[in-house]
Amino acid sequence: MELICIEEHTVDGDIRAAAGPALEREAPYLDRQLGSGAGDDTTADRPVPVRMDLALERAQDLGAGRIAAMDAHGIDVQVVSYSSPAQLVPDADAVRLTRAANDRLAAAAAAYPDRLAGFAVLPWQHPQAAADELERTVRELGMCGALIVGRPGTTFFDDPRHSPALEKAAALGVPLYLHPFAPLPQVQEPYYGGFADEVSATLSLAGWGWHHEAGVHVLRMILGGVFERIPGLQVISGHWGEMVPWFLPRLDDALPSRATGLSGSISEIYREHVWVTPSGMFHAGQLAFVRDVVGLDRVMWSVDHPYLTMDGTRGFLDGADLTDDERHAVTHGNAKALLGL
Repeated sequence: MELICIEEHTVDGDIRAAAGPALEREAPYLDRQLGSGAGDDTTADRPVPVRMDLALERAQDLGAGRIAAMDAHGIDVQVVSYSSPAQLVPDADAVRLTRAANDRLAAAAAAYPDRLAGFAVLPWQHPQAAADELERTVRELGMCGALIVGRPGTTFFDDPRHSPALEKAAALGVPLYLHPFAPLPQVQEPYYGGFADEVSATLSLAGWGWHHEAGVHVLRMILGGVFERIPGLQVISGHWGEMVPWFLPRLDDALPSRATGLSGSISEIYREHVWVTPSGMFHAGQLAFVRDVVGLDRVMWSVDHPYLTMDGTRGFLDGADLTDDERHAVTHGNAKALLGL
């Protein structure tokens, strides 16, 4: 069983440093998340959080150490992306820093062409430059698309100013991965504050808040008519679709096409334009629900390395209630078809 995992990360020190002041203003609680992660690989039967200092150390490894970890867990290919929020670096530095980061990732993938591929990081502060960098990374560097950590700014992709990159992705036939990040500062305290610091921080982020916001991002794109205007656009949503699949029937009932003005129901548009991946959330009930509501022809696999361990990846898939054709699709067939691997 060939296994391709598509939400696996690296970090860029220069982007991380340049984004630091903005991160401190927008999400000073970022480093207060519950830190009970594993200090090293565990014997768990599913992925568990890795201690942040160790995760960041592993994230920087795009060479032999990463390949050895993949081998140990039976992972054939990783599509690697940056978890560094490039949209928060100063505007004047965005193009230079993202270009350098993409060159580094492309060089790493070229060193292991059968094992590593990449999603580009883009300078979202400059919409046309983002479109140009996407074209460069796909045509010249062989990238599979682009991943954004959070919002492109204070708004989401339904904002028309971001149309150049979305149109470029559709024209190139590559997807955009909408990865979660810290929610808008205006909602953090009233929605998630009032508890112990670690609890509020974790509720704001990996416990709930950033997943909810990433789901809102997808819904705003649907309701904003982005996929009507750019019918070739495809996006990827992690963590089993960031809550949205569980509410698709409700959304269809509450927001019918006669009210939204869309050409079809929210569910129909979702199933035509959104792909989902578990991001290390290996639970049989979630897999079964997504199969019923979204369809396994829209599912690709992922572990969220190095922020989670890779424990139990093969075991879960081997034991999952899937036909041979379904297992073929979710482990590698869908990824090859969408990403051109």
